[in-house]
Amino acid sequence: MQRALFSRSVLLAQQAAVAIDSPLSARSAPFLQRLDRSVSSVTIPPPACMLRPLEVPQRYLFGPGPSNVPPRVLAAQGRPIIGHLHPEMYEIMNDIKRGIQYIFQTENNMTIAMSGSGHAAMECAVFNTVEPGESVLVAINGIWGERVAEIAERIGANVHRIVKQPGGYFSNKEIEQAVEKHKPVLFFLTHGESSAGLCHPVDGIGDICRKHNCLFLVDTVASLGAAPIFMDKQNIDILYTGSQKALNAPPGTAPISFNERACHKMFNRKTKPLSYLFDMTHLSNYWGCDGQPARLYHHTGPVSGFFALRESLAIIAEKGLEESWKKHKEVAAYLYRGLEDLGLKLFIADKDLRLPSVTTIVIPDGYNWRELLAYMMKHHQLEMTGGLGPSIGMVLRIGLMGYNCEKTNADMALHALAEALKNCKKSKV
Repeated sequence: MQRALFSRSVLLAQQAAVAIDSPLSARSAPFLQRLDRSVSSVTIPPPACMLRPLEVPQRYLFGPGPSNVPPRVLAAQGRPIIGHLHPEMYEIMNDIKRGIQYIFQTENNMTIAMSGSGHAAMECAVFNTVEPGESVLVAINGIWGERVAEIAERIGANVHRIVKQPGGYFSNKEIEQAVEKHKPVLFFLTHGESSAGLCHPVDGIGDICRKHNCLFLVDTVASLGAAPIFMDKQNIDILYTGSQKALNAPPGTAPISFNERACHKMFNRKTKPLSYLFDMTHLSNYWGCDGQPARLYHHTGPVSGFFALRESLAIIAEKGLEESWKKHKEVAAYLYRGLEDLGLKLFIADKDLRLPSVTTIVIPDGYNWRELLAYMMKHHQLEMTGGLGPSIGMVLRIGLMGYNCEKTNADMALHALAEALKNCKKSKV
């Protein structure tokens, strides 16, 4: 019976196909199209933009990030998708974990990559180690401290701030006095403050935090791979970064690591973390860090993003961390000389405090900084940026990091900037 019905269905389909090719069918096509539209449930037509091919310009990304990505990393991201719970994916994640341990210079088992930008790691760190009502101390000398303070306040923490103007830094004495006064469970510091171009000293701060039973959280989104950082040696309890700067990868993944002190605090909470997605109880299992025999589904990780991150970590491992630090320092020094030859003033006066990956210059007198940036983008397809947060209107920012960290790119940036200074109107005021 079923076979007979199937055969009849095939015959009807064949007859319909023949009818479609007949002259009568051609004459009745407009009517059938009107009929089809009349019974359609779709009321919103396809947007015209979606019927055009994707077009992306080729640009030189010489701002604070994201930076241009090596062809090798782009190729890795274009590999065939596999399942996020496949054994091969777990092996790639294990490779990523070991790569992060190398670039962080840590042996921490609780080392993963967040599915998201550096902000995801920032929130993960705060959400998991701070509970409502607890004291948090934040060093603010640019936008990133401001962000962490707001995140901590949103979860009900008692936030205390020590504040400097953009480009300022905190002495260890100032930090210890604030820690003694506010008795925080967590102290936050930005190592690479990209909004001001400052690389903050870290030595000794971890010791202060241990002395006062406080966790030390450090942001290295703009500095990792460009300036030395040693998570274990410098007693940093929680360290995170982003993929899109000196790490050579596209935006979308964010390495983070917790030591035993941080794990003890976050896994002995009285309340659950505010975010399910960022809950390290689940993420530690997804990344195989909790000692359990099976990894359970938590969320679908960015498979292609992990391919790219693994390849970018491999590039740094092949080159060597020390070589990466050396090259960023040399190219930055070359850029400094070129900027000074143009008569421009570097925003961070102390050479030892300059962030090698992001250079800040004082906006030259008489110029509209937005016009300078627009000119370079229009005539050179080259991106530089202005300030961010409290440094808006104070600086221009030039980023030469990762794949872009080359003297030839510094020359290109200097040429574009010289042309902008020559051709943009200068106010007489």
